[in-house]
Amino acid sequence: MINIKSDSRKVKKGDIFVALKGISSDGDKYIDNAIENGASKIVVDNDLKYEIDTIKVRDTRLYLTNYLKENYNKYLEEMTIIGITGTNGKTTTCFIIYQALNKLGIKCSYIGTIGFYMDKKISNLPNTSPDVCDIYDMIIRSYENGYKTIVMEVSSHGLSTGRFENIKFNYALFTNLTQDHLDFHKTMKNYALAKQKLFYKLKDNGKSIINVDDKYKDYFKIGNYLEYGFSAKDYKIEQYNLGYKTNFILNIKGEEYNFSSNLIGKYNIYNLVCAIAVLREMGIDISKLVEISSILKCPPGRMEIINHNSNLIVIDYAHTPDAMENIYSTVNEIKNGNVYTVFGCTGDRDRTKRPKMMNLALNNSKYVIVTSDDLHDEDFEHILTDMLKGINKTNYEVIPDRGKAIEKAIDLLDDKDILLILGKGHEEVIIIKDKKIPFNDRKKVEEYLNKYINI
Repeated sequence: MINIKSDSRKVKKGDIFVALKGISSDGDKYIDNAIENGASKIVVDNDLKYEIDTIKVRDTRLYLTNYLKENYNKYLEEMTIIGITGTNGKTTTCFIIYQALNKLGIKCSYIGTIGFYMDKKISNLPNTSPDVCDIYDMIIRSYENGYKTIVMEVSSHGLSTGRFENIKFNYALFTNLTQDHLDFHKTMKNYALAKQKLFYKLKDNGKSIINVDDKYKDYFKIGNYLEYGFSAKDYKIEQYNLGYKTNFILNIKGEEYNFSSNLIGKYNIYNLVCAIAVLREMGIDISKLVEISSILKCPPGRMEIINHNSNLIVIDYAHTPDAMENIYSTVNEIKNGNVYTVFGCTGDRDRTKRPKMMNLALNNSKYVIVTSDDLHDEDFEHILTDMLKGINKTNYEVIPDRGKAIEKAIDLLDDKDILLILGKGHEEVIIIKDKKIPFNDRKKVEEYLNKYINI
C-alpha cells in the first residue's frame, strides 16, 4: 500500500498528507484531521505553521504527481493495465475481461463502478474513478498480491480532474459516447475531448480498441488502434441472434468464429466483442475465448435477472437515454407479455435528459411507476417536473418511495411479463442531501417475493 494520501480520512500513522485544492474543497481544511489520524508529514502551499514536519511547495498536486511517479511507477511498468472509457458498457466490459482472465488462470484485478475486486470484491468505491491516491493504492495492492494485470473503468470526470496522472496503459478501449454528464462538460464535444485523454496515456507499445459504429469514433482514432463493431475491419460482427441466449458470428481479421453467450441484448454483443478483442490482442487463443464466452456473467446490477413464476424481473443501472434504449431494444425482442418499468432520475445532474428518459419509458412500457433515484440536494418534485415536460401520455403513476414502487410493480405482473427496475443497479444506498439511506433494488425484490409471495 502507498504511504501518501490526499484524503485525510484515509491517513494512517506515518503517512504523508497532501493538502490538495479540489473543485469543491480545500485540503487545508483537513490538515488537523490528518494530523489526528497520525500523519508524519504534511505537504501544503500556504505559509502557516503546523506542529509536524511540513513541506512547503508551490503546487501540491504537482508534488503528489511527482511523488507517485518516482516511488511507484516502477511497479506500474511491470503490469498490464487496461483502461476502458465510454458512456455505457464500461462496467460490463471491464467485468467480462476480469472474469475471463481469472478463469483462464491470469490473475487480474478490477477497479470501477461496482468496486475493487481481486479474487473477490475487496471494497466499494465512492466513484467510478476514485482519488488518484486510491487508484495507485489499489494498483500497488494488486501488484503485491500477484495480480499483474488490472482492468479499470476510466471516467471523463477522472480524466478531467487528474485522477490518472502518470498512469500509462497497455490498452485503451472506447465503447460509445451518448448524452451524460453535460452538467459537468456542458457540450458533447467537451465530453468527447475529456474521454480522448485516455488515448494519449498509452505506453509506447500500447494499443487502442475502438467501437467504429459510434458516431464519435473519430475522436479516438489515435495512434495504433484496432476497430470492433458491425462496420469494423479487425473485429467485425457478421450476424447475431437474440433471445434468452445470444449467438453471433465474429470475423477476426478474415477468420469467422461462432460465439454463444448468456449475456442478452445487442449492446452486450458490443461489450463482449470489445472484451474479446483485447483478450485476443493479449495473445489468448481464440478457441479458449469461444469456450470462455459461454460461461461469463453480467456484473451485479447490469441486466441482472430474477425469475418470478413466468415473469422476468430485470435490474439494470441504466441511467441515460441511450442505456434505456438498449434495454428496451433487448426486451422488445424477447418479450411474450407486457413490459413494466420502475425508474427515476438523479438529482443535481443533466436535466435535459429527464423528459427523454420519461418518453422512452412510456413509449416502451404498458405502465411506468416513477420513483426516487439519488436526489442529492434536489427536491423530488423538481426532478418530476422536468421528467413530465411535454409528456401527454397517462400510462404512469408516481410513487416517491422506491421500495413501495417496486412492490406495486411486482403486484402488476401477470403472465410472461417483464419488469424493468432501472437506474440504481448494484448500488447499496439512496443519497438524499448528506444522508446515505441503505437500499438495494435486488435485495428489495427478493425480500418482497420471499415475504409476501412465498416463492
